[in-house]
Amino acid sequence: MVISAVQMMVILDGTIVNIALPSIRRQLHFSAAGLEWVIAAYALAFGGMLLLGGRSGDIFGRRRMFVVGVALFTVASLAGGLARDPAMLVAARIAQGVGGAIASPTALALIQSTFTDPKERARAMGVYGAMSGAGGSLGLLLGGVLTDIASWRWVLFVNVPIGLLVAAAAPFVLGATPTRPGRLDLGGALSVTAGMSALVYGLSHAATSGWVNVTTLGSLAVAVVLLVTFVSIEARSAHALMPLRIFADRERAASYGIMLCLASAMFGTFFFMTQFVQDILGYSPLRAGVAFLPMTIVIGGTSVTISRLVSRIGTRRPMTVGPLLAAGGLMWLSFVGVHAAYTSVILPLLIVAFGMGCTFVPLTLTVMRRVAPSEAGLASALLNTGQQIGGSLGLAVLVTVASAFTPLAGAHLPSAAAVTHGYDAAFRVGSLVALGAFVLAGVALRTRRSSTEPTSEPVPQAELEPVVA
Repeated sequence: MVISAVQMMVILDGTIVNIALPSIRRQLHFSAAGLEWVIAAYALAFGGMLLLGGRSGDIFGRRRMFVVGVALFTVASLAGGLARDPAMLVAARIAQGVGGAIASPTALALIQSTFTDPKERARAMGVYGAMSGAGGSLGLLLGGVLTDIASWRWVLFVNVPIGLLVAAAAPFVLGATPTRPGRLDLGGALSVTAGMSALVYGLSHAATSGWVNVTTLGSLAVAVVLLVTFVSIEARSAHALMPLRIFADRERAASYGIMLCLASAMFGTFFFMTQFVQDILGYSPLRAGVAFLPMTIVIGGTSVTISRLVSRIGTRRPMTVGPLLAAGGLMWLSFVGVHAAYTSVILPLLIVAFGMGCTFVPLTLTVMRRVAPSEAGLASALLNTGQQIGGSLGLAVLVTVASAFTPLAGAHLPSAAAVTHGYDAAFRVGSLVALGAFVLAGVALRTRRSSTEPTSEPVPQAELEPVVA
């Protein structure tokens, strides 16, 4: 229960703010381009620091770092709710991302070391996958309720009591894990986080200032230099944040790529749809949140069902079918017009939700299969990194696409129709990205009857903490 609560909290926080974006923009006077950073700042800090967070749990003890991450996340949520200007809110979102980056990979590693029986592990991963999948769409519902009946600030305040309870309970219900020799790769962490931030900033700046702008080109050039530096550091470091050997397993490497593609498509979908139903269809925040409730139910229900079937059908089929369904739903969504009825919006979204629910649990099981216990934190952190970095990049690219097509359409369409035309272009690009995940799954994954074999290295008895996920 403790681990699930934290996983739900950190994933939910990636989307709960989406539904409040129009209210945040009005009250704190964000620019249209600056508003993106309320989402991107959290995702970038989360994704950029996940590797460091996973490694810190392996070195300093997973329970200890789990509590540290939850505490930082809670304090940052309180600060964000009290924000008086855009800079303070973005800074708080960065701190939230760092806290989530410490707590999330240690949570998955605790599940991995606790549930050694293949069937029990599959069921535990089913709960974890349901939390990961449903957390995003549930955030939209909860965000709508809180924004409508209270204030947008409560989408951040809601984390405070949950975080305090979890931090207080963790030392009593989670077993202590041993520390390991090693040191943190701070150079790698700083270079990858700064490099990804520069890349996302460059892509976002291109949306408003063009691709030949000096700032745009400079940001992209800095990003390339920093990311090349990161790879160089990892190749030579004895304590690498991301040992390149982790990608030697073809299926694990492909799973990271699939997560990167799906997150790239889905972050943009949530970002645009929450604004579409409020600004174009005229929904209140509460009504908009309720409108996304079926997505939550479908993702969560599908994830639990797949976790029970995966030992019989293997991981390849759901991991192949899921991205294809998501791509089809996004393409359908791109034909939704400015005068669309609710059914025209929710039906393609349900197809997307079903596809995502099919994918999350098999993806997690494939990543954690045959990983050594000493690298469980790293393997899980890389999966979450793919989700958050993919989401940041996808959001930047899709916002750029939508911004480019909106003025073109505005020359011959009313403003609302022009904005919708920009969204449609972004959904088509997102569909192609999800289709890339389908191709990757079909090419790289092998057919298996079961995906829940034990790891290649026995789990030490000291690591079998009494955790209930």
